[in-house]
Amino acid sequence: MPNFEIPLTPAPRTFTVSLSGVDYRLTVQWRNAEQAGWVLDIADTSNNPIIQGIPLVTGTNLLEQYAYLGLGGVLWCQTTADPDAVPTFDNLGAGSHLYWFTP
Repeated sequence: MPNFEIPLTPAPRTFTVSLSGVDYRLTVQWRNAEQAGWVLDIADTSNNPIIQGIPLVTGTNLLEQYAYLGLGGVLWCQTTADPDAVPTFDNLGAGSHLYWFTP
């Protein structure tokens, strides 16, 4: 499967990225609460919500439950030093990465 690393930084932000030939507007936010962390919103380029509040957890396809939307890929979060460690506030985009895989 070809893959693409979605460019992230350890700061909340909104940006546009092309995934499988479709432009999406992604918003990454930090939820500062117990058992919280980074969450991702996906919208179209007009900022119409597609999926909101996806927790960036490791070890699973983050879009699996949204297969009916037909986004055409797998969204996978992984931490370099420990693939099962969830991203921290400080390591998103540096030690923790978000990948887009296409079948």
